[in-house]
Amino acid sequence: MAAGYAELLRTRHAARLLVGTLIGRLPNGTAPIAIVLFTRAEGGSYSLAGALAAAYGVANAVGQPLLGRAVDLYGQPRVQLPAALVSALGMVWLALSGTGSVAVAYAAVVIAGLFTPPLEGGLRALWPSVLGGREERVHQAYAMDAVAQEVMFTVGPLLVTLFVAVWSPAGALLALNAIGVLGALSVVVSEPSRAWRSAPREAHWLGALRSRGLLALLGAFFFVGTALGSITVAGVAYADDHGGQAVYGWLMAALGLGALAGGVAYGARQWAGAPERRLRLLVVLLAVCYLPLMLVPGPVAMTALAALAGVFLAPAIACAFIVVDRHAPAGTVTEAFSWLVTFFGVGAAIGTAAAGPVVELGGTAAGFGVASVGGAAALLVLMATQRVLAVVAPGRAVAGSGAAPAPADVPAGQG
Repeated sequence: MAAGYAELLRTRHAARLLVGTLIGRLPNGTAPIAIVLFTRAEGGSYSLAGALAAAYGVANAVGQPLLGRAVDLYGQPRVQLPAALVSALGMVWLALSGTGSVAVAYAAVVIAGLFTPPLEGGLRALWPSVLGGREERVHQAYAMDAVAQEVMFTVGPLLVTLFVAVWSPAGALLALNAIGVLGALSVVVSEPSRAWRSAPREAHWLGALRSRGLLALLGAFFFVGTALGSITVAGVAYADDHGGQAVYGWLMAALGLGALAGGVAYGARQWAGAPERRLRLLVVLLAVCYLPLMLVPGPVAMTALAALAGVFLAPAIACAFIVVDRHAPAGTVTEAFSWLVTFFGVGAAIGTAAAGPVVELGGTAAGFGVASVGGAAALLVLMATQRVLAVVAPGRAVAGSGAAPAPADVPAGQG
């Protein structure tokens, strides 16, 4: 299992690109908690803290596909690094100006969110050229990518709290964004990033969204995001009734650990058959594993159920990467991956917003019921669009097909 990932990481450029992307995405992965902690330290209310974090999230959702399209048109270095610098400057502006002027604070977080570089989609566009275009290795890289995202979202909040403890909330904002720029720089100066070119594309104002198969997938993952977002709020309500913040920390850690284990197991083998069918099965299992959360047992059992609820998340995301690739119109691969990030993120935000009133009206179990509804809705979308998803974009096999050829220095046997 680990040997397969180790072999991937030994491929030239692979480890650098993966690590650089994760480091470059740290500001994005930690922004909500960093903004909340900074706002509270400045004397702002919880309402202002939540509103600023939400403004960042909305701006990020708008910016990702737009910047992804720019990457497909102009290449990675000309878009990713300038975007990373502008995004970091937005957070620097917030850290230096504080929240005394609410308008300035909103402007700063909107700039930071809007210009967050689409490093996630960019990495997935690079895997085929780095791995010699071998489909099974690219699919395994997608699984490794999904696992690495879980690690980043687990470690990121810990880094925020560490930096706040060592320096200050403002210092945490500055440090995390400085580190993020270095990660983006590491990626864009690499040979694969500089050499990558998108496939020729048909001029169309809808870009990647003209693909019906991609729209079907995005609709499904909007509801997967809704389910995940609702769990974060329902988990807080559960923790309030069963011991406080420590219990909440265990639940979220278990959810991440389950996803991590599932992603590692999924990437350890090759899968036969159409990924669209496999994705439907994974979403069935994901939805089924959300149901037991509504039992709201004691903390030990609930932690185990949270881990179970996470097991099929990373595999579903990794499989979705393959489906995105198969349905993205030629020349739109980075934009298509960025749309997946956007729909998932917007769904999570709506799930978070919906779970609050549901918990207040129906209790904690009802809050976890939102996750079950989200999982079921995602499955219904996939079932209703089977015929659409069965039609693959012409010539698509792995992400970036039609892009720049594999570098000549790919190790023997991997080209």
